[in-house]
Amino acid sequence: MTDFDVLTRANLQRWDQARLTRKTLTDKVAQSLVAAKKRYQAVDAKTGVPWAVIAVIHERESSQNWGRSLAQGDPWNRVSVHVPAGRGPFNSWEEAAIDALVNCHPHLARRKDWSLAGVLIGLELYNGLGYANKGVPSPYLWAGTNQYKSGKYVRDGLYDPSHVDQQLGCVAMLKSMMAIDPTITFMGAKVVPITPGKPSVSSPSKGSIGAFIGSIFNAIFKRKS
Repeated sequence: MTDFDVLTRANLQRWDQARLTRKTLTDKVAQSLVAAKKRYQAVDAKTGVPWAVIAVIHERESSQNWGRSLAQGDPWNRVSVHVPAGRGPFNSWEEAAIDALVNCHPHLARRKDWSLAGVLIGLELYNGLGYANKGVPSPYLWAGTNQYKSGKYVRDGLYDPSHVDQQLGCVAMLKSMMAIDPTITFMGAKVVPITPGKPSVSSPSKGSIGAFIGSIFNAIFKRKS
């Protein structure tokens, strides 16, 4: 079972130490995500999930394809076949995105903690806790930064420690987006230079940060990998 105290501390340490390793690509993707701010804000207004979080999930799930669902990257105008399966069809990308955040695990629209700690935990939950349970940085968050070297679930239940995720992680995108749009802020986030860095993956350490976690989670189970 995941120790959220350890995971939260590790994620906050990684955020502080993270430097971009694919800055040119990250900046290009971030520019595209920020350019679509109004569309993401429309979903934010209906769900309470910060628009920047919605944007990076959109990129991870479907490379910002507006014909694909936020939930799992399946076409939103058909019934989804990947987890969460059986969703849709929907009338628009926005309608599908709202469904993904409101009605699908981990129900991000129910969350109230959108501090930096809450954002990182929320993104980890959205992809699933397989990496956290192994005590390794999730590429869903950390790919494209010096906090990630290799390791990926290449399909459900199959983890390959040597596989390198070619997608950008959410943190790399968020950091670049924050540099472009200073209105994107998360309580607890330190301002650090957006510069390339050498690989240096931080390790989880024990500690008490209950103020960040509280009683956010009553039941946690794996969504997808």
